Amino acid sequence: MSAKDAKRPSFGGQEAAGSLDTELGRMVVDRMLATQEEVDECAAEKAHQEDPSQQSLSEILVGKGVVTARQIERLKETIAASRRQQIPGYQLLPKLGQGAMATVFKARQLSLDRIVAIKVLPRRFSENPEYVERFYKEGKAAAKLNHPNIVQAIDVGEANGYHYFVMEYVEGHTIYDELVKGKVFNEAEALDVIIQIARALEHAHSQGLIHRDVKPKNIMMTQDGVAKLADMGLARAAADVDAAFAEAGRAYGTPYYISPEQIRGEVDIDFRADVYSLGATLYHMVTGRVPFEGPTPVAVMHKHLKELLTPPDHINTSLSSGLGEVVEVMMAKQRQQRYASTGDLLRDLEAIRDGQPPLQARKRIGEDVLTGLAEGAGPSEADESSPAAAVPESRALLVLLAVLLGLSLLLNVLQLLM
Repeated sequence: MSAKDAKRPSFGGQEAAGSLDTELGRMVVDRMLATQEEVDECAAEKAHQEDPSQQSLSEILVGKGVVTARQIERLKETIAASRRQQIPGYQLLPKLGQGAMATVFKARQLSLDRIVAIKVLPRRFSENPEYVERFYKEGKAAAKLNHPNIVQAIDVGEANGYHYFVMEYVEGHTIYDELVKGKVFNEAEALDVIIQIARALEHAHSQGLIHRDVKPKNIMMTQDGVAKLADMGLARAAADVDAAFAEAGRAYGTPYYISPEQIRGEVDIDFRADVYSLGATLYHMVTGRVPFEGPTPVAVMHKHLKELLTPPDHINTSLSSGLGEVVEVMMAKQRQQRYASTGDLLRDLEAIRDGQPPLQARKRIGEDVLTGLAEGAGPSEADESSPAAAVPESRALLVLLAVLLGLSLLLNVLQLLM
């Protein structure tokens, strides 16, 4: 650890070294608000004061226009927070972000001298047993997973009244960051990311865990182009019957990417909910828009339940029809019409990447058409509540025509032979 890092505000069990002025001076330099020379000049002026309490270093810095009063106040708040929220063995570095449920800090793990990320549950949530239990479940769920495309869990615990979760620090950005800037991913770029996340989900599902909140904000990209699935906050063991019944009737997830069965608050949520959300994420990446839009979250979720999906290759005509088929199967309204396993999904994604047809998707669409015919209704006539209604009409009709054409050719051959 460098001498400079050793003097940063502590996120560990030690008291921050030196006075508030000393800490402020170091933070001003570390955050590049001023040069070391400027801070030293102001410190020298303070040292020559006849009365040491006459002016603080921060007042001199502001008085000379080196920093603003607002910048000093923000630094003071950071120092105060770090002193209140000390966690043994870690040292505070700049805050990475803040959400409704937690604040995430960049930090240094002193024992191994490495950079990590620490998620801290705010005090107002720390007093709520339900939030605390969910927070610890996230840590325990993530700890079961060991995969290069999943953000690694390191530690979880409580110190000084604050609950914390330590995880791998990912230097990079999220897919969401790129989407909000207006980026539309080409097919090859999107497949590269989605295949990596599908592998992460395949690993999680093999361990009996469902993520339940797959979305662009939870896909981190490293500077080397490695995609990592983050935030196991809603992850749940598929076999956790008690948790399933406790959550029955509640729509957990994010409206733009949530599966229909999550919206309905069904008890037996399984891996196919993640497949749906990954499909919605892929859709957003390659079209530049979410699958369903609406004025309110309720309106969006209603469309997930009832409105037919416009295939992504109908919006972005540079996409292959194979990608469109895969997304449609991933986002089928009825989960029995989606992929039978995450492995099947991976095979199709890799096939498209390699310029091959998505055989698993075509098999699913064909099966659904035949099911609809067996039930006495064509794909366009089926009621919304029936399984066949969720199959997009354009794909279903194409498959039906192909089947009929094949039968016609077979009959012609038989006639010639007779």
